[in-house]
Amino acid sequence: MKHHAIDASGAHFAFTDKWGGVSAAPYEQLNLGGAVGDDPAAVLANRAIAARGLGLDPDRVVWMNQVHGKDVALVEGPWGDAPVPEVDALVTDRRGLALAVLTADCTPVLLADPVAGVVAAAHAGRPGMVAGIVPETVKAMMTLGAEPERIVARTGPAVCGRCYEVPQEMRADVAAIEPEAWSETSWGTPAVDVSAAVHAQLRALGVQDLRSSEVCTWESPDHYSYRRDRTTGRLAGYIWLTPLPVGTDSDSPAGETAA
Repeated sequence: MKHHAIDASGAHFAFTDKWGGVSAAPYEQLNLGGAVGDDPAAVLANRAIAARGLGLDPDRVVWMNQVHGKDVALVEGPWGDAPVPEVDALVTDRRGLALAVLTADCTPVLLADPVAGVVAAAHAGRPGMVAGIVPETVKAMMTLGAEPERIVARTGPAVCGRCYEVPQEMRADVAAIEPEAWSETSWGTPAVDVSAAVHAQLRALGVQDLRSSEVCTWESPDHYSYRRDRTTGRLAGYIWLTPLPVGTDSDSPAGETAA
C-alpha cells in the first residue's frame, strides 16, 4: 500500500500507492483526495487506513486545500473546526504531527531538518514550481530555525519528463524560470520535468541530501494519474519527525524540553 522510509535522522517519509482502500471505481482503492468526486465517507476511511498503516493517529495528520500557488501555512496543530487553508505547503516544528500533500502527477516534496525539528510538505505542480513554492517552503522552514544544508529532501511519485508533454511555448516559458525543467517525451515532443526542476531549485538553495522516486505516475498502473485518467483518485505524501522520548514535550517547538 505504501512506501515508508525512516531516515537515519529520525525523519519519516511516506508515499502511498492506489491499493488497500475502500473506494469504488474509478477511484479504486486508496483515494485520499476529498475534492475529486469520491464518496466522502470512503475518503475518510481511506485516510484512517493510510494513517494507521503508518503508525499515525489520523487526527494528527494535517491536510491542505491545494491551489497551485506559492502560499505556505505554518502549522501548530490539527485545524479542528477552522477552515482548511488554501495553500500549497505546510511547515511545522511540532514533532509527531504529520503533514500531508495530495498528488496525481504533480511532484510531492517532503522536507525535514531534524536538528531544528522542522518538517514541510509541498505540492509542486508545474504552476506552483514556476511560482516558487519550493523556495517559499524552505524560507518558511528557516523562520523556524531550519538550515538548508541540514535539510533532507525526498520527492515522490510524479509524471516524469519523458511523459509530461506540453506545448513548445510552455516548455520554453517554464525552462526560462528553471532550465532543468526542459525535457522531451519518449516520442520526441516538448515536455517538462517538474521533479528535476524541484531538485534544481533545492540544490540552488543549498539543500544537498536529495532523493527522487523512480515512479512515473503516468506510466504506473499502481498510482493515480490525472493526465492519464482525468477522473481519478489522489495519492498522498506524509512527513513527520519521531516524537521525543518520555520526559520531553513532543509538542514543544524544535523538541524543547518541557518546563
